[in-house]
Amino acid sequence: MTVCAQWVVRNYDENHQGVDISLQSSSPFPSCKLRRQFYFNGVHKPGDVILGGLFEVHYTSVFPEETFTSEPHQLICQGFDTPGFRHAMTMAFAIDEINKNSNLLPNVTLGYSLYDNCATLVIGFSAALSLASGREEQFLPQETCLGTPPVLGIVGDSMSTFSIATSDVIGLFRLPIVSYFATCSCLSDRGRFPSFFRTIPSDAFQVRAMIQILKHFGWTWAGLLVSDDDYGLHVARSFQSDLAQSGGGCLAYSEILPWGDNPAEIKRIVEVMKTSTARVVIVFAHRIHMIQLMEEVRQFWEQTFQCRFASPPAGWMEAGEEPCTGDEDLESVETEFLDVSNLRPEYNIYKAVYALAYALDDMLQCEPGRGPFSGHSCATLQTLEPWQLMYYMEKVNFTTPFGDQVSFDENGDALPIYDIMNWLWLPDGQTKVQNVGVVKKLASKGEELTLDEDKIFWNFESKQPPQSVCSESCPPGTRMARKKGQPVCCFDCVPCSEGTFSNETDSMECTSCPEDFWSSPQGDHCVPKETEFLSYHEPLGICLTTASLLGTFVCAVVLAIFIYHRSTPMVRANNSELSFLLLVSLKLCFLCSLLFIGRPRLWTCQLRHAGFGISFVLSVSCILVKTVVVLAVFKTSKPGGGASLKWFGPLQQRGTVMVLTSLQGAICTAWLVSSSPAPHKNTQYHNDKIVYECVVGSTVGFGVLLGYIGLLAILSFLLAFLARNLPDNFNEAKLITFSMLIFCAVWVAFVPAYVNSPGKYADAVEVFAILASSFGLLVALFGPKCYIILVRPERNTKKAIMGRGTPKT
Repeated sequence: MTVCAQWVVRNYDENHQGVDISLQSSSPFPSCKLRRQFYFNGVHKPGDVILGGLFEVHYTSVFPEETFTSEPHQLICQGFDTPGFRHAMTMAFAIDEINKNSNLLPNVTLGYSLYDNCATLVIGFSAALSLASGREEQFLPQETCLGTPPVLGIVGDSMSTFSIATSDVIGLFRLPIVSYFATCSCLSDRGRFPSFFRTIPSDAFQVRAMIQILKHFGWTWAGLLVSDDDYGLHVARSFQSDLAQSGGGCLAYSEILPWGDNPAEIKRIVEVMKTSTARVVIVFAHRIHMIQLMEEVRQFWEQTFQCRFASPPAGWMEAGEEPCTGDEDLESVETEFLDVSNLRPEYNIYKAVYALAYALDDMLQCEPGRGPFSGHSCATLQTLEPWQLMYYMEKVNFTTPFGDQVSFDENGDALPIYDIMNWLWLPDGQTKVQNVGVVKKLASKGEELTLDEDKIFWNFESKQPPQSVCSESCPPGTRMARKKGQPVCCFDCVPCSEGTFSNETDSMECTSCPEDFWSSPQGDHCVPKETEFLSYHEPLGICLTTASLLGTFVCAVVLAIFIYHRSTPMVRANNSELSFLLLVSLKLCFLCSLLFIGRPRLWTCQLRHAGFGISFVLSVSCILVKTVVVLAVFKTSKPGGGASLKWFGPLQQRGTVMVLTSLQGAICTAWLVSSSPAPHKNTQYHNDKIVYECVVGSTVGFGVLLGYIGLLAILSFLLAFLARNLPDNFNEAKLITFSMLIFCAVWVAFVPAYVNSPGKYADAVEVFAILASSFGLLVALFGPKCYIILVRPERNTKKAIMGRGTPKT
């Protein structure tokens, strides 16, 4: 029976030209045969173990016209790439160094097969397959399918796109591939690329490092330029995602740098850069893209070639300067811009070769019976399979002669580290690249950024880092307000509203001040709220205090006059004892008004209304009894009315005053016990002020207290009104009537004024009512008497006081 099997791998280059590579097997004599042969530029060195390498020695390739013959295809590579050739020689140097090292692979000689990928995907892919499968045109496989593979590992490829295509297929063989320059984070997918390793950090770390630098300098507004390939597109998505999650800034624009000669697109991108307000540009691209970009900028070109573009519209230049034509050859100028690597890629290649060598060395040091494979077996060079070397590659851990540790994590990525480079413009127009910092990931501390800012050269007059923000930072006292339809980094600064503050720059929200605090005029901190109460130090408080003390003093003077003239008929008439008690009570009324001035405290809140209520009841009770005494005296002057005064003598008068006052005392006691007045911080009147006031506790208690005073005042007014026309020459009932009229009028006006006055003005209204009614009683009742005692002593006789007039009909 004849069996024929064919395996075809098809890949496409940039011109969509396909390449077929197949292995055929047919009976009766099993053999493998290449369907198509490519000739590659390469260099080889024999050895016990061969390592493969893929490098960009040329940067263009020319395909001959497609033919349908079986003749081998000769691919023409053009454009010698000096750095790529240096990369290939670095691998050769590392292998020679290892062969001379007696401590590493002492009994094994390493060889190499290094191929030129010509910066073309199909060539690099075909070369990788050739390294993995061999280049013999026809060979007979052993029945056991054993034997050392053509190469044990491949160093390369440099570009992410090439590495993705190559690893997709080579990974099926489990052949280790160690890249020195492919950074796409997608290559960390261990499921898709199980045999891929790299000695350069992935884009994920590169992106995080760049974001750390942006945060360090406070650059929140930047442009992003990426290459149009897997590397650029993956890093763009990763950068935008990580930047949004970190909250470190926004992108002003994001542009894709084209491949090939496309000056119109490059010019458009440069115009975007110039018109943007962003002063920082992040570029994830290849060297060729940077050359094209720099060719389009005026300042770099002029510095490099020491010429000057004509400035439109005048087109003037300084003496001795050559005009720039735009056709100058950037490759012909010795500039550090074209050599920013400083052997960094070469060092990655060096580490990649050593990683493969150390893995092979570890494998060969395996002791039979203690191996990691089935039955504790070890791998040998004669029976080696690629996946066995993969096992040791994953456990590689060594230190280079330069002191750097090399190992791979579970994704095949090496311990990441990046140098931070800065272009320094020299006085002669040349540039120098200098190391100004490092960003690396430590096993214990995580990612760490170190910058020596004193070394950094800023190409500005200020020699300071540029500011690159969409909106200026919001100072304390303001908050950020997003601009509709724009990135989060574009915002307006809105002042904090009253009662809120922000004490940090770029606050998202303003914080409410505590209850007893209010925002400062600048809105950047809270200050204690202004306290408001009827103070002794303000003009209103001073006036009321003065009036209160004046009333007290007048009462004391009147009392002294009455005591001095106590034996005169004017004082003795109508119970002098009640007059003395009335003066004392009025004095207490004047003094109790002082309890309403000053910061309210518990004892002043409790005493002010109780003292006011009892003092006024005492005064009105005295007036009421005096009125009753007037009526009783008049009644005794009539025939048969002598018994009236007997039942209302001095003892009954004092008793009546005490009983009426005691009732008010009982009301106050019940009020204080059930719901006592207390100091209260009121914030309802003003947001920025605390109004200290005494809450009455029980409005019922307060109403009963006022109502009782009003009841006695009305009763006194009615009785005095009835006795106003008595035929005495000095009829005190008229004075009582007038005083009670003043008293009632004051307190009737007090109630609505008190209810509608906020804060301290309510206390001022109550004090004014107390003083007005007290002065009214004092002047109305004792003014005329003092006038007679002091000014008209001739009328201070019993005859004059008891004189009768013609009664009214």
